[in-house]
Parts: sequence; structure tokens; C-alpha cells
Amino acid sequence: MANVLITLKIMPENIDVDLNIIENQAKEKIKSFGGDFVKSEQEPVAFGLKALKIIFFLDENKGSTDSLEEDIKNIELVQSVDVIDVRRAVG
Repeated sequence: MANVLITLKIMPENIDVDLNIIENQAKEKIKSFGGDFVKSEQEPVAFGLKALKIIFFLDENKGSTDSLEEDIKNIELVQSVDVIDVRRAVG
């Protein structure tokens, strides 16, 4: 089967949260889930708040990312996690 390219948007609880710490913990969870990290970026939201966007590959046979999302939500100071994009990788 093919791989899918997934983008997660992770919202911290407040503007004082160090997104680098969340990023490192989320990368570990993605790796243990079977994903291959591609890149991350911080996206301004409002009033100094930034969201963390993480892009990674995952074998489509893995199915749903619900359990991964729940694991990332359990990281300290994470408010929410949403899948904002899923694309099938060709090639």
C-alpha cells in the first residue's frame, strides 16, 4: 500500500508554552506510532499565541490516527490536536 502525508495542528494551552518541548515529545510519539517525521513549523494564531504544525509520513495500512492524537493531547500543556490535512503520497 501507499504512504499518506499527515499534517497535525497542535495548540498549546497558552502563549508561554515552549513549543520546542511539545515538538520533541510529539516527534517521539509519532516515531513510536510508526510515522516518519518530515517537518514542523510554528504558525501565528492571535495575540502572541502560536500553533505547532507537524508533517509526517505514515503507512496507510496503519489506519486511523485517533490513538496518536490522543497520545499527543496527553502531553503536558497541549490544549488540542487536530488533523488538518491528509494526502496520499504518490511515487
